[in-house]
Amino acid sequence: MREITIPISDDDIRSLKVGEPVLLSGIMVTGRDAAHKWMMETFIKKTREPQGEDLAVYDELKKLLNGAVIYHCGPVVSGLDTKNYKFVAAGPTTSIREEPYQAAVMKHFNVKGVIGKGGMGAKTLQGCAETPGVYFHAIGGAASYIAQQVVRVLGVYKLDFGVPEAMWVIEVKDFPVVVTMDSHGGSQHVVVDDNSRKALDELLAQPY
Repeated sequence: MREITIPISDDDIRSLKVGEPVLLSGIMVTGRDAAHKWMMETFIKKTREPQGEDLAVYDELKKLLNGAVIYHCGPVVSGLDTKNYKFVAAGPTTSIREEPYQAAVMKHFNVKGVIGKGGMGAKTLQGCAETPGVYFHAIGGAASYIAQQVVRVLGVYKLDFGVPEAMWVIEVKDFPVVVTMDSHGGSQHVVVDDNSRKALDELLAQPY
């Protein structure tokens, strides 16, 4: 498996192709529906005024996400009372929920990778070509195993969204993923959808 360190260079991103297994190491940030909606409305479209510590968090995210990776994950976290945080479970969330936001977030923050499960749509695929970036598919159903690749929890932003929706800053080591959308327009998810549709059409066309 290819080993990639975060932050990721444009050259490394462009060298990755669909189907390539990768081990990621470095610092990444989790983000799901609430986080993406907040980033889009507050800092990209600017349809919502920043509130509280929003601007300070934005300044930190601009540094953390530059060349980095967003992980679609709603973790189970221990140590909430003591702030000695530890990921107990860290499985990927279905990514298509972030399709309305992802390309714009990638471009604005220079995010080079997105991790999740199930793939994303045409808008994100175009974003991968333009940023450039890639979509990494993580192992579904292996939340406890993936949590073992989280070396440290470095901090958390927007905890007011709730633990699963907060933006957790984590350091990972040898985090296993597969490239399923690359920066050259390749998408394994499109291939699977097309093949599945073809197989269904053939079944429906058979005489009874």
